[in-house]
Amino acid sequence: MSNSRSRRRKPRGKSPSTSPTSRQWRRMDLHLHTPGSSDYQENNVSYLDILRQAEIRGLDIIAFTDHNTAAGFAAMRKEVERLLWLEELNRLDPEEKRRLDEYRRLLDKILVLPGFEFTATFGFHILGIFPQDTPISFLEHLLLTLRVPLESLRKGSATVGATADVLTAYRVINDAGGIVIAAHANSSNGVAMRGLDFGGQTRIAYTQDPNLHVLEVTDLEKRGPYTTRRFFDGSKPEYPRAMRCIQGSDAHRLMRESANAKSLGIGDRVTEILLREASFEALAEVLKGNDLSLTRPYRGPANPIDFVQLAREEGESIVQSFHASIAQRGGYQNNVLRDVCAMANGNGGTIYIGVSANPKETPVGVRDHSGVIDRLQAIISNKVTPEPVVHIDNLPSQGKQIVRITVQPGPEKPYAIDDNQFYIRDDTETSLAVRDEIVRLVTASPEATLSEEVLPPLPPIGQLPPQITPTPTKVVETPRTGVEIVESEKREGTYYHTVRDLRNGNLIKNVTRSSARKLWHYAITKVEDDKPKPAKIDWQGNIAVLDVRKKNDNIWYDLAMREGDTIHYFYGVTDSGLNDNWLALIEKAQ
Repeated sequence: MSNSRSRRRKPRGKSPSTSPTSRQWRRMDLHLHTPGSSDYQENNVSYLDILRQAEIRGLDIIAFTDHNTAAGFAAMRKEVERLLWLEELNRLDPEEKRRLDEYRRLLDKILVLPGFEFTATFGFHILGIFPQDTPISFLEHLLLTLRVPLESLRKGSATVGATADVLTAYRVINDAGGIVIAAHANSSNGVAMRGLDFGGQTRIAYTQDPNLHVLEVTDLEKRGPYTTRRFFDGSKPEYPRAMRCIQGSDAHRLMRESANAKSLGIGDRVTEILLREASFEALAEVLKGNDLSLTRPYRGPANPIDFVQLAREEGESIVQSFHASIAQRGGYQNNVLRDVCAMANGNGGTIYIGVSANPKETPVGVRDHSGVIDRLQAIISNKVTPEPVVHIDNLPSQGKQIVRITVQPGPEKPYAIDDNQFYIRDDTETSLAVRDEIVRLVTASPEATLSEEVLPPLPPIGQLPPQITPTPTKVVETPRTGVEIVESEKREGTYYHTVRDLRNGNLIKNVTRSSARKLWHYAITKVEDDKPKPAKIDWQGNIAVLDVRKKNDNIWYDLAMREGDTIHYFYGVTDSGLNDNWLALIEKAQ
């Protein structure tokens, strides 16, 4: 009996014990629909057809994610169980034997995971992915817990009426051991709420919740400052958690009808993932982890994605910096240490050594990367107080080894070099903190987190919580990067200014032209020497572009906004600090 039960389980998927232990890049498509979804577009497609197409597209891992049901995976499993039962009874006809042999071959080659695409309150779609041996009854229980109506459980419809809200869905799926993915987050029914006139705290909550593991996006292979990956890379002050972005096909058919057809086929959007083995456990370890370089869009063997080069194309930011050298002579090592200190005092970040920020330059590389990693660990431990939480490793880029330092947000701020040098990160620069900034680092509560500030308490599983109601965002809100000179006072011939840091709203008082760092100095100079007259400003409603400055691939904007009788001037604003209203104005100005 035990032997027959063992044989009956074999075709369900790859077993972790039989997979290789070395890390390999594997191709996955975690968003596939089957005939279990009511909107599946092809008749007479079998589950073997789906597995064969996944094999043709070179996929190693797939997931069946039908709308609000696990019926597709259940149907495939039921068919396999029936064939195994007939085999035990020695009653297989030739066609049935052929199908069973094909299932065995394909399920040994491809890891097939069960899941569902849940429709939450307001129509947002969330993927839950689970281990291959998860009982169907367990998945159905989760869907009932999420208030999918019983009569809808096997229909596979994307429309199911009032269900649980997004945050409850994240928590329920995560607590059940699943991988939580926000489906097509940047498009229709996505939690990033692109194109909607509301957002604010709701969007922050829906994309930064700790129970959410991954954002699935449709623009992963695009470049530029306005991609979803760039928006959620941790550089925005209100979105400090860097989110992993992957892509999936959301296939409702085997193959795309034509090159221009909107509905994709299996494997038309593929993500590569670096895994120790092809198992759910290894997959979850990566997708729930913080190393974002372990996933990348798949472009075929001729054009593998270089994660370091991708970071260089995105450029320097508040959470990313590049250093061609780590040599002590010339102060390069000290510059790296300052970035470590500054990022620990902020929202964390990533530092690349052996490569410049210019994506057109050939990487220098780090010759003895193992020795450099050991030296950096010792230097950071000895020079930065308290010792920050960092992870140091190496990545390949264009045939060279690049050392990467991943800095976690510090739980014991402020951090200092040699006990008395406090650094902060301001956009692409690292600077010594002034008095008011040091005071705020000291007095900031390390326990205060974003999720605690914006999320309501969640009820027990199975109970519908109070829903987060999207509230209209102001037509125009203050930019989230750059600085504003709030007020100025002249004392004994010298102007003393109060500077507002637009990233966090902090006020720094008594800043003079001579004591100001680069961006502050620029803003103070404009205020003292070249502040525009309101009547000469080209207003577009209540906002205006005063100036656009470009250097290499970096762009800064000087902006103005009317609020009643008050005019606010913002200097050194970057794209990452602008909402849709400002971006629309910028596009007109350029």
